[in-house]
Amino acid sequence: MAAAAASTAGHWSLVIGAMRAAMVCWVCLAFMRGVCGDWWLLPAAAWSGGSTRAVGLLLALVAAARWAANAVRPPPPTPCGTPGGPPVTAPRVRMRDGRYLAYAESGVSRDAARFKVVYSHGFSGGRMDSPRASQELLEELGVYMVAFDRAGYGESDPDPGRSVRSAAEDIEDLADALGLSDRFHLVCSSLGGHAGWAAIRYIPHRLAGVAMMAPVINYRWRGLPRAVARRLYSAQPAGDRWSLRVAYYAPWLLHWWMSQPWLPTSTVVDGSGTFPNELDEKNRVMALANGMFQQRARMATQQGAQESFYRDMAVMFGRWPEFEPTDLVDKPPFPVHVFQGDEDGVVPVQLQRHICRTLGWVSYHELPRTGHFLSAVPGLGDRIVSTLLLSSA
Repeated sequence: MAAAAASTAGHWSLVIGAMRAAMVCWVCLAFMRGVCGDWWLLPAAAWSGGSTRAVGLLLALVAAARWAANAVRPPPPTPCGTPGGPPVTAPRVRMRDGRYLAYAESGVSRDAARFKVVYSHGFSGGRMDSPRASQELLEELGVYMVAFDRAGYGESDPDPGRSVRSAAEDIEDLADALGLSDRFHLVCSSLGGHAGWAAIRYIPHRLAGVAMMAPVINYRWRGLPRAVARRLYSAQPAGDRWSLRVAYYAPWLLHWWMSQPWLPTSTVVDGSGTFPNELDEKNRVMALANGMFQQRARMATQQGAQESFYRDMAVMFGRWPEFEPTDLVDKPPFPVHVFQGDEDGVVPVQLQRHICRTLGWVSYHELPRTGHFLSAVPGLGDRIVSTLLLSSA
């Protein structure tokens, strides 16, 4: 009985929260679209006779709309190197639009390298991330690797116009600024995988090969089997489903939504979601206990959660108006590898299989008894890097 009562109370809490959110959304939209001045949207009785009650109601609605608009507006970013912002501690290069991207180098020197590799990190990551290939392998193969803070993360300037296309353009600009020659290799992890698909679509002439490590999937991509995608989406925790809905239908509301403790929000952001894979779950619990999870989040969002986490979610889980992965029917002139664990609790293996089989030209590597965080699997970084580079040598 107590459990049932608690469950019922929890459901009512969600219903009430959703009603509050709906009210705020309506008022905000009304204010932005100027519908508060359309008298037919207000109760006709309140306007009968031009009473002062109508004026009071109108003023109250306008005041509420202004409050709602301010409430959902994200705080301004605090870019690195500006007054009140974090200091710049990493090397940075200038993008075509004047922004700066921070980066970190590993492996052999750029001048001595046989292979030059760019690494695109995942959600809540940064320039210090990598596939974790051993230094011995990097030296043996002659690999120079550069990882970077994606726009708005860490010490890279925010990009208010972030999009799937801009992810590829940032990679190209980074390669040009560092002189990585005409062609380079690209490794992407998790949510950073959208940059991999974007690079294949927009800058194929610059790529020598691509490896994607458990690239995240948008459940609303048209090329996915609808029934399977809906079933797998429905199996996600309620907070994750709501976060993805907001990212798709109302990305401007994400910052407000995610900051409300009474609303269901992403378990990925707060680290509360459990993982089916033993290693993933062990690392999640340990990162929360030793503070590593919180430290990484602080570093990633030091210029603002809106500019890092929530723009990431809006780009990845929002609308893809120009293309989706299954639209890339033409085989690119370089190898593309996708590595996917069969116990991934973030990316459904069934949908990853479908994308790779539909394209036909992807070398798909399904990893048994493996979860989502592939760089944490001992020895796997060496396998991924060597597979990518030797297949294009």
